[in-house]
Amino acid sequence: MEIRHSENRFYIFEPDTGKEIGEITYSTVKDGVIAIDHTRVDDTYQGHGLAGKLLNSLLDYADLKSLKVVPVCEYAKAAFKKRPEIRFLLADNYQQLLKDLEEEE
Repeated sequence: MEIRHSENRFYIFEPDTGKEIGEITYSTVKDGVIAIDHTRVDDTYQGHGLAGKLLNSLLDYADLKSLKVVPVCEYAKAAFKKRPEIRFLLADNYQQLLKDLEEEE
C-alpha cells in the first residue's frame, strides 16, 4: 500500500489491485488554514489503522507547510480530541473549543 498526495487529498493506493482503498480530503479555508473535510476507508480495510495513517500524512503536510487545521469531518474531530500532541496544528478558535470540551468531561 502507498499513501499518495494529489490536489486537496491524500489517498491509499494498492498497487497489487490498482485500487484506491481510502482517502482524506481537505480544502483551503483561507491563507494558512485548511479544513479536513472527509475521511474514508473501504469497508474491507477498516480496523487496520489506515484512516490514522491518512490523517497523519495530512497533518505532517500541514506542519511542513505551516498550515493550521480546522477539523470538519467526525474522524478528524475525534482524533484532535483524543490526541493533545497534534492540537498545535488547530486553528486558534478550535483550540479553545477542545479545551471547553475537556472541561465538560
